[in-house]
Amino acid sequence: MDPNLDTEWNDVLRAKGILPPKEEKEITEEDLIKMVESTIENKSKGRNMGEMSLDDLNELEDNVDEEEERIFEQYRRQRLAEMHAAQQRSKFGEVREISKSDWVTEVNKAGEGIWVVIHVYKEGIPLCKLLNQHLSNLAQKFPETKFLRSVSSLCIPNYPDKNLPTIFVYKEGEMKKQFVGPLAFGGMNLKKDELEWMLSQTGAINTDLEEAPRPEVKDVMNIAIRDSAINRGDDDDDDY
Repeated sequence: MDPNLDTEWNDVLRAKGILPPKEEKEITEEDLIKMVESTIENKSKGRNMGEMSLDDLNELEDNVDEEEERIFEQYRRQRLAEMHAAQQRSKFGEVREISKSDWVTEVNKAGEGIWVVIHVYKEGIPLCKLLNQHLSNLAQKFPETKFLRSVSSLCIPNYPDKNLPTIFVYKEGEMKKQFVGPLAFGGMNLKKDELEWMLSQTGAINTDLEEAPRPEVKDVMNIAIRDSAINRGDDDDDDY
């Protein structure tokens, strides 16, 4: 018979000194948290604490004892900090227009851990218009990333039109990547998913795409150049 079992017979033997007193297991902070979570889950009809809003937590706080309340308050503060951090990360959600005077504040000093994607464009260029449409959709999908745009003549004096569109990717004041000119985007056939993949490879966004929607632009260009060279070689052979 296990002397550590909670039975009436063992209680009698302990009372008579035949069995030593049962050693009480020390309850850790983790044990208390699990107890509180179990209690809250029972009182909240099976809902996990991580799924509850602050209002739900406040409503249930009145139904716990003093020790549970201490752990509960600690957990509530933790949830509040997590929600605040998530809100801070998701505070953008749109493409904002800036000028040269805004560049340092909005781009170089965007903040710790903030990724910035800025599109330098010009009205009247079809590919720039297409990128603005795609970036507007991506800004809504990835609100934790700051998406900006600026007319080239207003932010970079004498910036050549042949370099448009241009996308710069920054983090904490450091340029991480740049896409310059139509060839960098594959021309007017660029799809939103393709742009999303390109930006995800820089680290600016966390895409759910598992692979590139199409081969890299540079690979397409290399294939085209190689095929052109082969065709020229065939033509030369026909001349003899």
